[in-house]
Amino acid sequence: MKVLAGNSNRPLAEAIATYLNVPLTRASVRRFSDMEVFVEIHENVRGEDVFVIQSTSYPTNDNLMELLVCLDALRRASARRITAVIPYFGYARQDRKPGPRTPISAKLVANLITTAGANRVLTLDLHAGQIQGFFDIPTDNLFAAPTIVRDIKQHYDGMEPLIVSPDVGGVVRARANARRLDADLAIVDKRRERAGVSEVMNIIGDVDGRHCILVDDIVDSAGTLCNAANALIEKGAKSVSAYVTHGVLSGGAVARVAASKLKELVTTDSIMATEAVRLSGNVRQICVAPLIGEAMRRISDESSVSSLFD
Repeated sequence: MKVLAGNSNRPLAEAIATYLNVPLTRASVRRFSDMEVFVEIHENVRGEDVFVIQSTSYPTNDNLMELLVCLDALRRASARRITAVIPYFGYARQDRKPGPRTPISAKLVANLITTAGANRVLTLDLHAGQIQGFFDIPTDNLFAAPTIVRDIKQHYDGMEPLIVSPDVGGVVRARANARRLDADLAIVDKRRERAGVSEVMNIIGDVDGRHCILVDDIVDSAGTLCNAANALIEKGAKSVSAYVTHGVLSGGAVARVAASKLKELVTTDSIMATEAVRLSGNVRQICVAPLIGEAMRRISDESSVSSLFD
């Protein structure tokens, strides 16, 4: 078993390698002066089971190209099996045609990864579960719920938190977390007038006097979470925190969270923390390296991955 890391999230790759007690494969992943990606693997991988760890986060296209070139290099070096480990799968929000003459970019990226040489994909909390079907190779979609629930139990022990879905589309995810915590569930009814702008319309459920925890898969501009937090506080919630798998946090998102009613925003480290996140007083990350590392070990051992979530 060999583990190769791209440049998108080196700290997570190192944490996974430490968990597995496997050194990262020696390789150069660099760019020429015109920003072309160049990959050179400095050790023999012929006949090996190789895992390439690379999130396709910002800069999305650069990191995606890095992943594709790594996969091609390994295929041409005669690796026995190549697994693309993608903690955050970029383009996942383009999983359907929202209007005429628009692409389904998630399918295009799936085709690119397969053509580049991946034999298998391992990812975390896909924005839409059906994206697994976009790949013509085996795809394992891990859930961050066990890691998130463990952290909630540590920080909200005895407080009987209320799990809240920030929109109707996230109810299944929120319900799964509420079930694990034996907690109640509420829903924010949200109307989105245009992309990037959301308006909270109504709260379904009694939040008065409760410690509310918003649960979602991706936070980008943080507008939805901040609006939801404001609405929950207005309805009498004692406090509002948010747990999100993928902290994209583009533009002024961190500043928006700092100025909002959110007590805390917790994300996993599927996307490497920016300087703004590291300096923020109410944004923190929890590590998913043990979860991803254990899944990688089970894939290599040909044992069950789904039993991780039993």
